[in-house]
This record gives sequence, structure tokens and C-alpha cells, in this order.
Amino acid sequence: MTKTYQIMATAAAGIESLVGKELDQLGYNHQVENYRVRFQGTQRDILNTNVWLRTADRIKIIVGEFEATTFDSLFEQVKALPWEEYLNYDSQFPVAGRSRKSTLFSVPDVQAITKKAIVERLKQAYHVRTRLPETGFFAQLEVQIEKDHVLLTLDTTGESLFKRGYRVNKGGAPLKENFAAALVMLTNWHPDRPFVDPTTGSGTIPIEAALIGRNLAPGLTRRFAIEDMDWFDEKLSDEVRDEAESKADYDRTLDITGYDIDENMVTIANENAKHAGLSQDITFKQLAAKDWQTDQLNGVLVSNPPYGERLGELEAARELYAQMGKVYKQMPSWSKYILTSDLDFEKSFGQKATKKRKLYNGALRVDYFQFWGKRER
Repeated sequence: MTKTYQIMATAAAGIESLVGKELDQLGYNHQVENYRVRFQGTQRDILNTNVWLRTADRIKIIVGEFEATTFDSLFEQVKALPWEEYLNYDSQFPVAGRSRKSTLFSVPDVQAITKKAIVERLKQAYHVRTRLPETGFFAQLEVQIEKDHVLLTLDTTGESLFKRGYRVNKGGAPLKENFAAALVMLTNWHPDRPFVDPTTGSGTIPIEAALIGRNLAPGLTRRFAIEDMDWFDEKLSDEVRDEAESKADYDRTLDITGYDIDENMVTIANENAKHAGLSQDITFKQLAAKDWQTDQLNGVLVSNPPYGERLGELEAARELYAQMGKVYKQMPSWSKYILTSDLDFEKSFGQKATKKRKLYNGALRVDYFQFWGKRER
């Protein structure tokens, strides 16, 4: 019988509902929580979600969860879990730890006791008396305690899902790929409409838009941690990827453009698009945001302009926002989506947003200002 796992997709604050929406589209029942979305599935589903999810950070197996307020209780309950189903006697298994609002607040102690309990379990299961060699496959574990609730997980992803593998160069202050995908997915863009990023930097937003437009699975060309674990069914690697490949739409014509005032960034963006196999789908040009104009209708514009976080830069950023406001006023059928940490952005831009959404770009609180266009025929 095929084993079903309790699984969770981790996500940045404010993005969880998007991960839930993606899981919905992939056909999974799910439960959205802070920083994660829970669902159930088989090994195939674990690999499938690693390959397909655009906005998640990682896919983790929940090995167990319980309440604990003493180290004895933590030790015994960790030891009672079936670790031999996930780890060999020689697996390398570092234990990361976190504790918040809990009786067991010392993270190093929590990690050490969790590790000791797993070692004891594996020694019994494999009838080993000596030290475990830890020379076998790598498995990153985590013990997380929140209000005395312990959650033990095994990471199946490896390098975070935002590492798609296409970014050969990034320039300054780049957006993570999964965050860029989230910005595109929060718009009303459809692949038959024009898409523009006027402050494109290393091209991440247009590249993510092209991946969405072509229905290309973002993790198609990379390998995941679970594929190196010897209990994983190897034949799934090709099956899941072949199935994902068959769903790609190579026939659709996309109209995606990225502009940047810096010629070097345009070169980098072109390199990245080429590496992603999407250079035919995206046009990158050197152009200042204030000089952009178009006679196209019903397009979508997504911009992550400089925020002016450093001293003396806010004025320059606000001047740019004012220029953008003047230019975009002439394009009422376009929907514009602009990300910034400047909460007074609307004043500089000269227009009140239709909607604002609070997000976190790393640790930085940002707002996604949305100005919906009036569609023209």
C-alpha cells in the first residue's frame, strides 16, 4: 500500500494563501496557517509539489507533533517516532531548532535532546551499539516549538524553492524568484495581455511571468533533497518531470517586456532569460521609467522600484514615483502594481490605490499598491 505523508509547504508571511491557491489548482486539499500550508500526499505528491509550487519556500514532511513542557517529555516523544522510516543508521541528520513562547526556550538544549532521542531510536531500530557514522545520505531535520507545541519535520527540498537555477547574475537588491512569482500571481494578468516591468533589474519578474505564461513548472530542471534519500522511489523522478513537461504550452505568443535605466542590468536580465530558455518570450531594453509610453491597451505593469531605504535616497525614490504617476495616468486601461516600503507612496504617485496588500520582502515590510485599469475594447 502506498504510504501517505503529512506534508507542509512553508511560505513567507503574506504569501501563504497563494501557496494554498496553487495547491488547490494542483488538486490537493489543504489547510492554510501562518508561514505554512498543510496537506497530505505520497512520495509522488512530495516531488510534484517541489517541481510545481511557484510561491512556496520548502516542502517538508511532518514526522510528528505533540505537546511538551519538559525535556524528559520531549526526549521520550521524539524517541517514540518512527525515524527508521526516514533515516538509515548512517544518515547525516543535522537538527535545526526554533522555540517561541514556550517553556522549553533554550534552542541549543532542544536541538541536543531531539538529536539524542533520534540517535537512541535509530540504534535500537538498527541494532547498533557504537556511534552512528553519519556518512550516508543527508536529511535536514527541524524541531520547532510554538507555545509548547512541538513540530518535527524533514526537509525534502534542499536548496530553497526560490533557487530555480536560471539566475546566473543578480545585480543589487534582487527579488527572490518565488516572491517575484507571487507579485505576478497577485495581478489580473492573463498571458494574452501585454506585461511590462519598467524597473526590471536582473529580469526576475518578467522571467517568472513567462514561466507562468508558458505553464512551465519552476522546479523542472533542478534536483531535490528527497531524490537522494534511498527510501525514495527513483522512477518517480522521470515520471513527475515528464508529466510536468507535457503540460507546458510552447505555442502561445507572449508579450512581455522589461526596462531598466541601467544598461548593465539589461545585459544581466538577458543572460538570465537565456539561461531560463525564455529569451524568445521576453524583450529587455534600456529605458528610464519616465520615458516609457505605449499605445497598447489592457496591459499589466508590475514594478519593484528602489525603495529609498538608505539615507538620502528616499527623495530620489519619491521623485521616481511622481514621474511614474504622471506617465501611467495616460494609460487608464492598464493595471499597475507597484511594490515599495514607502507607506506614503500614493502621495508621491499622485493617485490612491484601488487596493493595498501587506507583504514582506525578506524581513522588510512592504506594501503592494494596486491600481486597477478600466478595460477598453
